[in-house]
Amino acid sequence: MIYDISITALIFFCIFVGLVLGLSFYFGRKKSDSSSYYAAGGQIHWAVNGIAFAGDYLSAASFLGICGMIAIAGFDGFLYAIGFLAGWIVALFLIAEPFKRLGKYTFTDALNAKFNSRAITLSASISTLIISVFYLIPQMVGAGDLVMPLLGLPHWVGVILVGAIVIAIVASAGMASTTYVQFLKGGLLIVLSVILTGYILKNGLSLSPGGKENPYHKFIELTPKIEGDKVTAVTNWNLESQQVVGGKTFVKLNQNGVDRWFYLTEKDGKQTLKETLTIVQKANGEKLYNGETKDKRKFYQVGHLSKIIVNGKEVEKTGAVGPFEFLSTIKESEVVRFLHAKITDGTDQVSLYYPEITSGTKFMLPGLKYKIGTDASLWSKLDFVSLMLALFLGTAALPHILIRYYTVKTPRDARKSTILAIAAIGGFYILTLFIGLGAGVNGVMDVESSNMAAPLLAKAFGAVLFSIISAVAFATVLGTVAGLIVASSGAIAHDFIDIYLKKNLSDDNKVKVGKIAAVIVGVFAILLGMAFKGINVSFLVGWAFAIAASANLPAILFLLFWKRTSSTGISASIVVGIVSSLAIILTSPTMWDKYGLGAENSMHQLENPALISFPLAVLTVYVFSILYPKKDVKVDS
Repeated sequence: MIYDISITALIFFCIFVGLVLGLSFYFGRKKSDSSSYYAAGGQIHWAVNGIAFAGDYLSAASFLGICGMIAIAGFDGFLYAIGFLAGWIVALFLIAEPFKRLGKYTFTDALNAKFNSRAITLSASISTLIISVFYLIPQMVGAGDLVMPLLGLPHWVGVILVGAIVIAIVASAGMASTTYVQFLKGGLLIVLSVILTGYILKNGLSLSPGGKENPYHKFIELTPKIEGDKVTAVTNWNLESQQVVGGKTFVKLNQNGVDRWFYLTEKDGKQTLKETLTIVQKANGEKLYNGETKDKRKFYQVGHLSKIIVNGKEVEKTGAVGPFEFLSTIKESEVVRFLHAKITDGTDQVSLYYPEITSGTKFMLPGLKYKIGTDASLWSKLDFVSLMLALFLGTAALPHILIRYYTVKTPRDARKSTILAIAAIGGFYILTLFIGLGAGVNGVMDVESSNMAAPLLAKAFGAVLFSIISAVAFATVLGTVAGLIVASSGAIAHDFIDIYLKKNLSDDNKVKVGKIAAVIVGVFAILLGMAFKGINVSFLVGWAFAIAASANLPAILFLLFWKRTSSTGISASIVVGIVSSLAIILTSPTMWDKYGLGAENSMHQLENPALISFPLAVLTVYVFSILYPKKDVKVDS
C-alpha cells in the first residue's frame, strides 16, 4: 500500500518506546547477577507473571497475524487462535508445576536436572536457539509491517528499529525489564482490543464503510471477444498479452499508453473481464500501481461486503449490532475477498490481486484456506492435521515460555500464573475474531500485507486509536522479541559456553557473555526479518511451534512421566525432532517458492511438519532409552 507518516502516531510511538526503554534502564541500574538476568531472581509475583505470560504469548502472530488471517480466510484464520489456546491446557496440566521444580535458569537446566549429560546440554541449547530464531522471524516481519503506516518508513527500517530497541532492553536488565514490558503491553493490548471491538459493533456493517465508495464497484468490467479459451479482442483496448496462473486467465490491456491487468470471470452467465489491483516491478527499478506511478495514488485498500442480508432482505447498512448479530449477518451476506497471483511479464515481475465474491457461509466455516472438506486432497488434510498438532503441542515446549516458570517463587505460583494467562489469552482470542472479521469487511485491507489488518481497521475509526494500537502492537513485538533473545542468550552463555564447554564463568562473566550473545542474536534476527518480508506472521509462527513440539515436547514428557527415560534417549529425540522438522520445512512449497523454484515443484506438499516429526521424536526417545538405559549418576547441585 501507499502510506503517509502520521504525526499523531509518531508521538504515541515515541511515548511508548520511551516508556519501554525507561523501564529497561531503571532495572538496568540495579545490580544484576545471573539469576536476576536470566530469571528475574525468581521474585516476580504470580499475577504479574500471568499477564506477562499473556504479553509474551500474544505476539505479532496473535495480534497481527491471526487478525489478518481471519480477514482474508475467515474462520480458517481463527483456527490458529483455537490451536494456540488449546496448547495452554498441556502446559497447565502436564508441565507448569513439575517443570518449575526441575529448572533454574533455562530449558536445558530442567531437561538435564537428573542426568548432568553434555549431550543433553548441547542438543537442548541448539534446540532453544533454532526455535527462538524461527519465532523471531515473524516478530521482525511484523515490526517492519507496522512501521510502514505508523512512521511512513520502509519495511527494513522497522526491522532494524525493533532489533536495536530490543537489544537495548535485553542488554540493560535481562528478564526483569522484559517481564514488566510484557506485563505492560499484555494488559494494554487486551484493553485496546476490547475498545476496538466496541467500535466495530457500534459502527455495524455497511456496503460503504466510513462513507467511502466501495472500490470494488469502481473496478472496470469489460466484455471480451473469446475464441476457445483465449481472449482475442476487447473493444477500445489494445490486447497486449495473457497468461493462465492457478487456473485463472489474466489479460494485459493497454489504453492511452497505460497498461492494465484484468482477469477472466463469469457474470450473469457471460464471460467478462474484471479489473485487478496490480503492482508491477519493472526491470529498471520503477514500480507501478495499477499502471500508474505511486504519486497518482491509484492503488486501493480493499475488503468489503458486496451484499448485506438482514432477515432475508438486502440492506445498505445495519447500524449498531450486537456480537451475535454481527456474526450472523456476515454469515448471511457476501464478502469480497482478494486473492494473489504472481506472474512474470517479460522482464517485469507482476503481483495481481483479484476480487472473488465469497458467500458469508463459506467465509464463516472452515475450508477457504485449509481444504478439509469434499474438495480436499490427501496432502491438504494431512497439512491441516499437522498444523493443529503443532499448535496444540508446541506451546508447552517453547523455550521462551518455559523459562517464565523460573521467574516466580513456587510451583504453586507457576500453576496460578498459567491459569491467569489462559483466561487473558482466551479472552483476547475471542476479540480477534471480531477484529479480523471487522477488518475483512470495512475496506481497510492492505493486499500486500494481511498483517496490517488490525492497525488499519483502528485507523478507520480515528487517528488516535490507530496511533495507540499501533504503538502497543509495536510494544507487543518488543516484549516477545526480548523474551526470545533472553532465552537465546541463556542457551549460548549459560548452557553452551558455561556448562557444555566447561568454561566455569563467574557470575558477572555469565551475565556479560549473555549480553554479547543477545546482541549477536538480535542482529541475526534483523537480517531474517528482512528476508521473510510479506509472509503472514501466524503462518511463520506455526513453523516455530512445529519445531518446538517435535524437538522439545517428547523429551519433556518422557522425562517427567517415564522413569526409564535415559539421557541418550532425550538428546537423540531432540536431534531427530530438529532435523526432521527442519528438513520438511526447508523442502515445503512455501520455501520452494522462496527459492524461486515454484511451490508446485516442491518435493512434497506438506507445509507443517509436526505430523511426521513429532511421532519420529517420540519413537526415538523410547527406542534409545531402551537401547541405552540410564545410568546412576551424581548430579551437580
